[in-house]
Amino acid sequence: MENQFDYIDKQILSKLRLDARKAYSQIADELKVSNSLIHQRIKKLTAEGVIKNAEFVLEEKSLGYKTKSYTGIRLREARFAKDVMRELEKIPEITECNFVSGNYAIFILIYAKDNQHLQKILYDKVHLINGVAGTDTFICFDTCFKRNVPIE
Repeated sequence: MENQFDYIDKQILSKLRLDARKAYSQIADELKVSNSLIHQRIKKLTAEGVIKNAEFVLEEKSLGYKTKSYTGIRLREARFAKDVMRELEKIPEITECNFVSGNYAIFILIYAKDNQHLQKILYDKVHLINGVAGTDTFICFDTCFKRNVPIE
């Protein structure tokens, strides 16, 4: 379905991107189309994998997670990649895991309460995973912006 969106699909996605809790009837009113059309389009977009999930965005700092870091993970051998990623998924403070090219095989996003908490995550959990050869961690001072990809 790549780039197969019509005007209605794009408008629905734009409105849901701003507020995933927006009522379908309100979207229908704003677009001057039927409520059933909105339901059908959202069902189609979900079935095609364009819409994966409507979820709340939590403010990490408000929940006490003051340290955000990106960590590159080097593996002892490439064959360890899948097992390492499965183990990383068990660590709740790791919110994103990416299989990448370059000096690192895996890049993760970690939220920790503070630097000591981050150190415990790295040394008591990540470094103990079989196949991890080493890590380099980059502390994030601030997130300037965060957004979805454009709808075209």
